[in-house]
Amino acid sequence: MTVKEILEGKEAELTQALRRRDGIAIEKSADQMDEIQYASERDLAIQNVDRETVLLRQVKAALRRVQGGNFGTCVDCESPIGARRLAAVPWAPRCIQCQEAADGSGIETPELGETFIKAA
Repeated sequence: MTVKEILEGKEAELTQALRRRDGIAIEKSADQMDEIQYASERDLAIQNVDRETVLLRQVKAALRRVQGGNFGTCVDCESPIGARRLAAVPWAPRCIQCQEAADGSGIETPELGETFIKAA
């Protein structure tokens, strides 16, 4: 299976998961404890949608890198991303060193930032 096929499969999986938004509906109950439970379940469902949306953006960005011919190259330092890292996280935009630095400083993935700018 090629990297492109893996990424396309993950994209399809995430798209399907995002279509199902069970648990986000606001449910009412006369019991205060039930209300709290419903709110907690709804918050968890929203967090899952948020996480899956971010991951879907990362997968789509990786597919663009495959199409553009720069897949496997770090978006920050332009060094090759290790094969083991890509095997574990095929949508990784950075080498492990740059990802650790980005995680430490709170830097966002460039493709995600561009997506938000274009959406505005």
